[in-house]
Amino acid sequence: MPTVTKITFDGVDALELRTPALRLVAVTAWGPRIAFLGRPDDANLLLWKPRQYQRGEWDLRGGHRVWVTRPGADECEDTYAADNAPCDVELLADGFRVTGGVNPANRTRRGFAVTRISDHAVRIDNFVTNAGDLLYSGGVWALTCTLPGRGTQYGIPIGDGTEWDAFTQVMFRRWAGHGAGGYADPQFEVRKDVLAILPQGQENKRMIQSHHGIIAMTDSARKLTFAKRTPWLNGRVYPLNTNLALYIGPQNFMVEMESMGPEQTLRPGETLHHVETWVLREGAVALDSAHALVDLFA
Repeated sequence: MPTVTKITFDGVDALELRTPALRLVAVTAWGPRIAFLGRPDDANLLLWKPRQYQRGEWDLRGGHRVWVTRPGADECEDTYAADNAPCDVELLADGFRVTGGVNPANRTRRGFAVTRISDHAVRIDNFVTNAGDLLYSGGVWALTCTLPGRGTQYGIPIGDGTEWDAFTQVMFRRWAGHGAGGYADPQFEVRKDVLAILPQGQENKRMIQSHHGIIAMTDSARKLTFAKRTPWLNGRVYPLNTNLALYIGPQNFMVEMESMGPEQTLRPGETLHHVETWVLREGAVALDSAHALVDLFA
């Protein structure tokens, strides 16, 4: 059984979940945000720097957060809505649920529930609820800001292994004044059935269709692998036909591991769920085959 404790983290109220293999901390004074992920009594794998990267009232802060998107406009003002209000907290048998305040612009509430699956795995149920009295249409993104070290690499399985195997990749030359790597960027390397990402400090991003829905961070110096999975759902409408994305920040200040859920219309009171499985494993997994990444979740 995990241990869930109310603590203070970085000077604010938070909840801590511990198992013998991992520690996870979610702040509740605002957000909701997962501020810490790592091995017990070890360094944080997540970027956590409140008040350093801001856009108006919105503060990146880092960690893991829930975004809502608009159909046909995956990055819009809705995604940058400030989440500065206190959260509602519910303790669960194997974890907790944290729900943010009502967004005054679109009348939605975002949150996540964290539950233990095993000592090295947790379930993150990211969700958005229509708290208004009109329809809301959108999707849920789950963005995890990781802190890469020297030699940290990332991998995404591509294709489904069938006869008519194919996948979608969306590349950006520039966006909203950002981006430096362009289309021909050696930080992104397509291998047999894996897209390997080798961060070198040049700002860029990719959106990827991954039928396995897995994105992994592998770190040989720290001798560990963090991965999250949200399987692709056939027949659903995804942003630009992709369900994963990866962003490399300038000078590698962070690498953002993003999973994107399908878009849906919500009636008043309805909730859209986007569930991830997170695993934290000892040892750095090689990015030579999709099987090695899939086996992380066995």
